[in-house]
Amino acid sequence: MHGAAVVAGLGESRYYRRGEATETEFQLACIAIRNAVEDAGLTLADVDGFVSYMDRNDPVRLSAALGAGDLAFTAQTFGGGGNGAGAAVTLADAAISAGYAECIVVFRALAQGQFGRFGQAGGPRRSRGSAAFTAPYGISTPAQICALQTTRFMHEHGVTQDSLAEIALTSYAHAQRNPRAVRFGRPLTLDEYHASRWIAEPFHLFDCCPENDGAAAVVVTTHERGRDLRQAPVAIVAGAHGLEHRGGVAAFAEAGFPTAHLRHVARQLWSRAGVGPDDVPVAQFYENFTGPVLMAIAEMGFCPPEELNDFVSGGNLRWPDE
Repeated sequence: MHGAAVVAGLGESRYYRRGEATETEFQLACIAIRNAVEDAGLTLADVDGFVSYMDRNDPVRLSAALGAGDLAFTAQTFGGGGNGAGAAVTLADAAISAGYAECIVVFRALAQGQFGRFGQAGGPRRSRGSAAFTAPYGISTPAQICALQTTRFMHEHGVTQDSLAEIALTSYAHAQRNPRAVRFGRPLTLDEYHASRWIAEPFHLFDCCPENDGAAAVVVTTHERGRDLRQAPVAIVAGAHGLEHRGGVAAFAEAGFPTAHLRHVARQLWSRAGVGPDDVPVAQFYENFTGPVLMAIAEMGFCPPEELNDFVSGGNLRWPDE
């Protein structure tokens, strides 16, 4: 790591409200990949690897449809969750740094109109694995599971409902700066947040991430190759993914409950990068609900849990208007 691999191109499809994409999931993936490769100033024949997470688009099919080069590396991360995007980039970084490939596209595509609602509870006749500890009791969606974790976290550390609201308000405020955002032109107020219906207490409607259809891709290549490409390369200085012992075990029996599962990777990340939270002027968190975002901020070391109310209050997380 430490800059051996760089991000040299970025591509996206159009983003749609869930289920409204006019392209298939495979088409969305192809659009994003082509746009990323073009942004980097490369050709599709230069691509020799694909990495994704939670994705149905097989590298063999992508390679044939797009006219990619001979594939030298393919991979996909285990498990679910949007943070798989970060893990996928670290896999590409590792492959480039180790010399397994020279030009890897990391991508993700989703078309819920084609395959069904992403976050919706299913109706299996039999509960297996971790679901055996939740589904029989009506806990069948990520919202309910994260609500239990968040309630405990708020109780232990005195986190208020308004602190959850600040995460939602910040996200909506940032969306107003991006004409391509699904929520562009639809700002959110604190009163609207509190007046919205409950989904799973303590989560209101706006505590839950809006699902959308679309695809995104980045090109990861070597530092040497990146210097001669169209865009100024962005070095991947460090990355980390994993879990501490017994992290994420079923029935909320993990030792660190409640947790966003980031303490272990935070220690790895800061050690590998040679910097700490105080050195970071801009941070982007992905979680599917506001509560885990607050947990993530604390577990990544940006502030202690007991100080979260002050840390996020008054628009402190929002991009300045200057």
